[in-house]
Amino acid sequence: MKTHPSRRKNGFTLVELLVVIAIIAVLASAGFTMGTRAILKARQVTCLATATAVESSVNSFFTEYGSMPMLSITQDTTVATCDKAPSFDLNFLTVMLGEEVGTSALNSKAIKFLTAREGRNNKDGLMYNSGSAGIVKGLYDPWGGPLLVMLDGDYDEKLEVQPAAAATPTFLRNRRVAVWSNGADNVTDNKSAGRGTVVDDVKTWK
Repeated sequence: MKTHPSRRKNGFTLVELLVVIAIIAVLASAGFTMGTRAILKARQVTCLATATAVESSVNSFFTEYGSMPMLSITQDTTVATCDKAPSFDLNFLTVMLGEEVGTSALNSKAIKFLTAREGRNNKDGLMYNSGSAGIVKGLYDPWGGPLLVMLDGDYDEKLEVQPAAAATPTFLRNRRVAVWSNGADNVTDNKSAGRGTVVDDVKTWK
């Protein structure tokens, strides 16, 4: 009597299916991690470009007027570019954008020193008040927080800066302005949040 070799039934065994699922899960996890890192990197690059534009605009203002774009400051002063931080100063933005109203304008020539992209949903650019054409609301980083701008108010070209997550201050020489963002881990400039754990800060100095 002839015996026929046993034939394997079509389809996968349970073990094979579990192995395939595990491989797919590992690949998906790796892809997600890489995608998240790429998104973070893109936001950091965009944020740095905006921060650098703000820094350049302040330097250009100083070259034009010989002063800082704030009234009556006599010491190094930090201003925020949106209402997410207590140091928000809307007048700083209107000065840099050449949109001041009144006869005692700091930017008397109405020069547009700062050019920045328009944001969406209070993130990643300039936002304007609804119903008020041309009235700026604030300048936001890609995470919805402010850019922090330290101005050389005592005109000694020395700054002591400390982003919210930095454990110690950084001393900068030969600088009239420094700009930074606290990133996604701190959008309110709360200096006690995450002190010493720099995750995604963006700054215009090394």
